[in-house]
Amino acid sequence: MNIPLNFRQVEILLAVADTGSTAAASRALNTSQPSVSLAIARCEEVFGQKLFVRIPGRGMELTPFGQHKLAQLRELEQQARWMLSGGEGTPEFLNLGVFSTLGPRYAPQLVRRFLDARPDAEVRILEGDLQTLFDWLSEGRIDLALLYDFGIPSDFVITPLMAAEPYALLPQEHRMAQQPSVRAQDLAQEPVILMNLPHSRGYFLSLLQNATVPVKVGYETGSIEMLRSMVANGLGVGLLATDLPDGPCYDGSPVIRVPLAGCPPRHQIALAHRGAALKRPIIQAFTAFAETYFSPPP
Repeated sequence: MNIPLNFRQVEILLAVADTGSTAAASRALNTSQPSVSLAIARCEEVFGQKLFVRIPGRGMELTPFGQHKLAQLRELEQQARWMLSGGEGTPEFLNLGVFSTLGPRYAPQLVRRFLDARPDAEVRILEGDLQTLFDWLSEGRIDLALLYDFGIPSDFVITPLMAAEPYALLPQEHRMAQQPSVRAQDLAQEPVILMNLPHSRGYFLSLLQNATVPVKVGYETGSIEMLRSMVANGLGVGLLATDLPDGPCYDGSPVIRVPLAGCPPRHQIALAHRGAALKRPIIQAFTAFAETYFSPPP
């Protein structure tokens, strides 16, 4: 049987998808840019449809057909590399995407404990915001995503792990810092520091939507530690859902965590994956391990 594509062409396709441009892919693979363009043209000829579209200012983006094909090719490449390395049985590799604000709190310890229990496994960790994780799942770049369960497309399968309760952050000397809880309408009277990651920003604003005064956004940041430090230094009040232990910020300034009054919308920490991914034993094993890891102690 004549195979119309070779692994080098597949490798080039994956590099273009990962880097977003033919120039960056050629540098990453140490090959010429015309060779990259020829590989794309050959693959599109074989598949009979466009895999990429070139968008000015944004580079090469996958078409819906390209997303589907690239997901299949990633799995093919992973299994081929594993077989050529001399492995036997079921490939024990897992690409885990983690939400950037949630990952540092849980992912390293979760992965370390899983690897202690499964020393034959290999887990790669990739960080991203929620939209990036959704894209990576669709493209097949990751097998599982550890994230919050808001805004998740309906074509992904969700495994809830643990409830996440939003809370307020206040400077130590703030007038509400010693209260047992704070109301959304009281927070809204202060400059609010927001996480500005896709989906996160809208969620935290929604916690204040019932306030009787317009919400004043003081600052926005994509970093939890930047948010905590801004709050500690009196630049505003903050909102978070990641369960962080109490402690000073990087500059040593104290910050106070206070529960939100009433019943604010709660979300789940969850694992998301494409339906077909659960067929792999390593993904089943990691999912079961994560459910145990996040279970409350007896």
